[in-house]
Amino acid sequence: MKKLLALLVSLMVVFTAVQAFGETEGVAWDKAPNKTNDQVALQNGAKLFVNYCLNCHSAAFMRYNRMTDIGLTEKQIKENLLFGANKVGDTMKSAIDPQQAKEWFGVNPPDLSVIVRAKSEGGMGSGSDYVYTYLRSFYRDDTKPTGWNNTVYPNVAMPHVLWELQASMKPAEYDQAVGDLVGFMQWMSEPAQNKRVQVGVWVLFYLLIFAVIAWRLNAAYWKDIK
Repeated sequence: MKKLLALLVSLMVVFTAVQAFGETEGVAWDKAPNKTNDQVALQNGAKLFVNYCLNCHSAAFMRYNRMTDIGLTEKQIKENLLFGANKVGDTMKSAIDPQQAKEWFGVNPPDLSVIVRAKSEGGMGSGSDYVYTYLRSFYRDDTKPTGWNNTVYPNVAMPHVLWELQASMKPAEYDQAVGDLVGFMQWMSEPAQNKRVQVGVWVLFYLLIFAVIAWRLNAAYWKDIK
């Protein structure tokens, strides 16, 4: 029963995230760099996520101490990624009150724990490509309450939270920073994905060796039988 409830909750989060980020037919997405094995990039992405995304969005399925998997110590997490009364074992909750967020933006900002997977599994292609393109597609629009609009998701309620970062960087540097952020969000969507791939490779290697041994044993068993 608990597993079924957890599955239903996960599906609701995925569905909500897909709806919140909108449809993007006809938009050419840029290829996001794959940084899920780059610990330095993931650590920078974690810092960007905490400083720019966690103000409005939560990551309810991610605990701060899980970031030890990307090379951070609990001391580093406490000193650099925790604010207020948060503890290292807490889940990553947004700083804003949901009711205030709805009043300001018209909608509650979606949880980002599995947003990259949500985009992929929601028939949107590569979730990391979508988020990478989306975050780099804001432009000034004085007709909007936030002063910003987005070519990937027109009339989006979300403001361009990275605009100060973008203004302080060269385009290539900003693309790299967004790539780090998206890499962290991709890793966060499935923290065990790299371990799963490694285990899968070893399993295939074992099966290959076993198949060769079985083939030779079979040949040895039947060699004298005519």
